[in-house]
Order: sequence, then C-alpha cells, then structure tokens
Amino acid sequence: MDILGVSLAAWMSILALVIVIALSAVRPGLHVGFLSIALAIAVGAVFLDLSADEVVAGFPVRLFMILVGVTFLFAIAQVNGTLEKLTAYAVRSIRGNLLLLPVLIYALTLALTTIGPGNIAAVALLAPFVMAIAGRVGMPAFAMTILVVGAANSAAFSPFAPTGIVSHGLIAEMETAIPDLFATSTIQQIDWKIYLNSVVAQGIVVIPGFLIFGGLAWLRRHRGTTIDVGTVAPAPEPFTRQQWSTVVSIVALILLVVVPALPGVRSGVPEWLLHIVANVGTVAFLLAAVLMLLGAADSRRAVAAMPWFVIMIISGVTILMGVMARAGGLDALTQAIAAFSGPVTVNLWLGLVTGVISAYSSSSAVVMPAFLPLVPGLTDLIPGADPVAMISSVNVGSHLVDASPLSTLGALCIACAATGEDTARLFRSLLAWGLSMALVGGVICLVFFGVLGF
Repeated sequence: MDILGVSLAAWMSILALVIVIALSAVRPGLHVGFLSIALAIAVGAVFLDLSADEVVAGFPVRLFMILVGVTFLFAIAQVNGTLEKLTAYAVRSIRGNLLLLPVLIYALTLALTTIGPGNIAAVALLAPFVMAIAGRVGMPAFAMTILVVGAANSAAFSPFAPTGIVSHGLIAEMETAIPDLFATSTIQQIDWKIYLNSVVAQGIVVIPGFLIFGGLAWLRRHRGTTIDVGTVAPAPEPFTRQQWSTVVSIVALILLVVVPALPGVRSGVPEWLLHIVANVGTVAFLLAAVLMLLGAADSRRAVAAMPWFVIMIISGVTILMGVMARAGGLDALTQAIAAFSGPVTVNLWLGLVTGVISAYSSSSAVVMPAFLPLVPGLTDLIPGADPVAMISSVNVGSHLVDASPLSTLGALCIACAATGEDTARLFRSLLAWGLSMALVGGVICLVFFGVLGF
C-alpha cells in the first residue's frame, strides 16, 4: 500500500522518527534511545516482516565500543583530578592580564574539547570555573556563556571527542554509497576537514557574538588592568604520580592515532601496531587498562561518570535509522529535501532544519544519526552537491543552537552563574540567542559550505 508514492512501511518508520524527535524535545528525561529500539522492533515486525533479532542486529557495535573506550579514558582523567589541574595551570599562565582572559578561555575550551573529553564534558568541567571568574571580573555572564559553549561546540567534531566519533561512525557507513569521496580522501582526512570546517564556521559566529553582547565593552573597561591570578585560579597541588600517568596516556592517545595516519609514516609502522591503532577506541581501551593497573583512579567512579544516557540514545536511534533505511523512509526524506534543493541551497536547508530540531532535541544523539544518513542519497539526487559540505552543514547547524538554556550546555552555564547574577534574564538572553542561531546557522552553512565551498 502506497500513500503519495511512498510505502506504508516507509511512512511508519518516518512517523517513528518524528515521535522520537518530538518526545526528546518535550520530555528530556525520557530515554528516547530505548524508545527508538522499541519503535524499531514494532515497525520492523508489523510492516517489514523482520524478527526482533534482525532489528537489534543493527546495533552499532563499532561506534558503541569507540564511544565507551574514549569516554572511559577521559572519565578516569576527570575523576582523578587531572583535567581540573590542567585547567587551573592554564588559567594561571596569563599572570593576571585580564585582556588575555577571553583568549585563554576560548583557546583552553577548544583544546580541552579537541583532545577527547568532548563538548559536554569540557563545559561541565569549565562552567563552574569560568562563570565564577566572570562574576569576579565583571564580565557579562551572557558573553561568557557564548564564548565557552561556542568554543566547545566548535571543537566538538575532533576525531578524539564523542561527537566527532559519532560523526566518524556515521560517515564510515557511507563508504560504499559515496565511493568517489573515499577514492580521493581517507576517512581520517574527512574527519579533520569536518573538524576544521566546524571550528572556522562556528568561530565566525561565536567570536563576534561575544564581542557584541558585552565582551568588547568589558575589554575596553579593563584595558591595561591586571589582577592577582590567585583570586581566579588558586595554585593547585602538584601533579601526583597517577595524574602524570594520565597526562602521558592522553598524549599517547593523540600520538598513536595521529602519527600513523600521516603521509609516509604508515609504511614504517609494524603491522601489529596498525591493528591496535585501527581506531581511537581500541587505543583508549588499552591506555585505560594501563591506568587501571597503575591505580590512576577508582574504576567504579570512572564508569559512573561516563555519559551512558547519551551513548545509549545514539545506539538506539541508530537502530531505528537502520529500520528506516530498510523501510524506504530514508529514501523518502532524501527525495523530499532534494525536491527543493540545489547543490548550494541544500546546505541552507540542512543547516536550518537541523538547527530548529536541535534547539529542542539532542544534537549528537538524535539529530546527527537522523540526518547524516541522508547525505549519500542527496549526493545522488543533487548533481554537484558536495557530501563533505552537507555533512558539515548538518553538524554545524545542529550545534550552533546549543547555547540555548534548553540544551545541556546552556543549562550548565546558567546553573553555574555567579552569585547575584540575574539568571532569569540570562535564561531569556540564551533562549533568544539559541533560537536565532537556527536561522544564522542556515545562512552560515549556505555561505561557507555552499557558496564558498569550504
């Protein structure tokens, strides 16, 4: 039975996705990952004659293991105090020069997110610290939130960070569908291109936003001003042996993943080592095992600190998207977008639609798994459309809105606002900023990835 040329099974799979997105917006405490699995089983059994075993066989094992390995390693670094001390030492490096403070916070957030904890963990770590600093030095809380959340989201697509890993896993699934792309670029090169696209495109919005909404006025007031650095970042205790081993492990993770992928290096790396560094998750598991044996942290606390809620949402939505693909729902959505898009304007629509949905839903757990699988079909239906540009549009559009107080990152900054801060006003300001970023994100994606071809 077809309705408007689309099968009933496809319509039901699309309806299931709409239900998941809608409920993730209005009931944030509801685990839409588990709901997605239930809906996938129901749609598969009733409309596709699939057994439950066939449906759950679509569980993204590789993506799941990479996410678990990386987040566990950085959970160890978080619970044993390594990341906190690194942050404190970084802030003390400006020696009380206030004009360097915004630059340092932006760079520190970029770096911390890039090396692995990811945008949510980086903001959770930094928000209590930087929002308190903003209160002490008289910087508008709104400007500080734009700065730290924007920097975190800019770097969220690092191949070492959870959101970047989600992007990597979904892109890896496209290899057979877009052979021309993978014939000219390795997946590592694609990952880093998307990361740099995000840093540049979001930075173009975040930095002017910080300056316009209080940052520039604050900088003018404090030109030439210094303060006692101990008042904003008291000297931490020296690194312990366990913390030094954690620092070494983080550096080793980066080197073991990046160096073998460099041109001319791979041929000189032993085959057994290439097997180990096949992906960032396998390396993270090995390094985490070493840290556990060295007693670097309480394993139970580290496991409890991992973002299991988000990991399982990503896994569940991915299972539902697999059923959608088999039902024809993905093809129907792809054809609908392609019907009113060209190779340039498709980036506008992808950035705008994902931004609107992400303002009320999870960017990496719901929106990316729902929209990135559309890219291969759009590449076929829209001659001249750049798949990397479309991937970047989905990623950037869905994350520019995340300073909204309805998102985890915006809510963290409000919760950590300095004593005396008007949190109701901050909430309204962030809500207006987040919602406006859906439109701004669409325009940015149109210009950067459509017109300029980044």
